[in-house]
Amino acid sequence: MQTLESGNKHKGYRRIIPSMTALLQFESVARLKSFTQAAKELGVTQAAVSKQVKVLEENVGAQLFHRLHRSIDLTHEGQALFAIISESLQRIATVFDTINHGGGRKEITLGATASFSQFQIMPRLAALQAQMPELQLRLATQMFTGDLRTQVTDLDVRYGNGKWVDGEAILLFDEEIFPVCSPAWLARNAMPTTLDELARASLLEADSTSEGWMNWQGWFKALGLSTHKLHYALRCNLHANAVHAALHGHGIGLGWGRVVEHLLYSGELVRLRPFSVHPTDAYYVVIPHGHSATAEDWAVIRWLQDRAPLSALS
Repeated sequence: MQTLESGNKHKGYRRIIPSMTALLQFESVARLKSFTQAAKELGVTQAAVSKQVKVLEENVGAQLFHRLHRSIDLTHEGQALFAIISESLQRIATVFDTINHGGGRKEITLGATASFSQFQIMPRLAALQAQMPELQLRLATQMFTGDLRTQVTDLDVRYGNGKWVDGEAILLFDEEIFPVCSPAWLARNAMPTTLDELARASLLEADSTSEGWMNWQGWFKALGLSTHKLHYALRCNLHANAVHAALHGHGIGLGWGRVVEHLLYSGELVRLRPFSVHPTDAYYVVIPHGHSATAEDWAVIRWLQDRAPLSALS
């Protein structure tokens, strides 16, 4: 039998929180930093989202967003509300996941770019499955690093300076960038021995904006050679395509060491020495604000940080 005290308590919740719809729509706007994108995600009109947020602001008696000319920012009150709503929704989602899986396999959603997923996660996936057979990993792959901030994940792998406002960044490992090609290409062409010779070789380009990474122009500049007369055999907007072009013998690509290390180990790609750049940016895993990292999350982070030789993982 429900007591009078518990009945009043639930009525109090309804009085203080009159609209769960408004809270969900506020969370979407705050996470995406856009009324338009939130409306698309929720399948409603922008006007409907704006109205719900306005109702919520009237109910709490405070402005939740700074409406700027081309963007929006959370106010102090908005940040406080967003933090607790995000954490609460994550806990609810965890309970749903547990119920759906019968209390068995734990699912973790890991966000990463296409190149990182293909060339770093896949070759090491067997090691994770051996360590955590009860874990259900869900990869949320995006083409661009920036896109990782607009999806709901437990963990995000990003490349950059580690300074992101939407979560706690934990260093995974640094990076080294050097030219790579296939043995077949090297058999048909002379090995470049200077930067000038390399600049005149058949280069495979990937846009610097696609992964937040360096392109050939930036790489040569970092080594003190400024040139606009590079010879491109192929230009790609994704680094993964440039890597596959190198594997098929179409030219020399920029090898991001952590990404192509398994291809070097297998002999499918060859590193052209002694050219190398060590960028200041690095790889991080980001725990989004509002998500309380679980023991399973930390196990995945340790797996990502593990730099065991690939021979040990075979």
